[in-house]
Amino acid sequence: MSTAFSMTPLFRQSIGFDRFNDLFESAMRNETSSSYPPYNVEKHADDQYRIVIAAAGFQDEDLDLQVERGVLTVTGGKRAGNGENVTYLYQGIAQRSFKLSFRLADHIEVKSANLESGLLNIELVRHVPEEAKAKRIPIGAARAALEN
Repeated sequence: MSTAFSMTPLFRQSIGFDRFNDLFESAMRNETSSSYPPYNVEKHADDQYRIVIAAAGFQDEDLDLQVERGVLTVTGGKRAGNGENVTYLYQGIAQRSFKLSFRLADHIEVKSANLESGLLNIELVRHVPEEAKAKRIPIGAARAALEN
């Protein structure tokens, strides 16, 4: 028995929200099942966001951030040959490789990223161009323009 169901009825009254549909479908498939490393997505203002990733034990050179086609990918992994000759009796701080992907909404840009106290802070900002902003259309404006 299939557990899949159609989301089509939800989108009959919407125009241009295809990515919203994709978000629901990916959540249903549980594509983002990885819980390592833990992270927060924060909203600080209407157009300012932050992703905070717990990257304990990682250095700047161990982390890589890329944005391609609206997807922010954060990759982390310890570099081989760090020169330490350590035998762990107990290793509770996970330093395994990881890859996290975040789909960015339209007009969202990565402003900066910094690693501080084991937390990778990625600052995001939304820059909406003037032509993409909402415009108020007065009713009867076309008729008034024709009469003048």
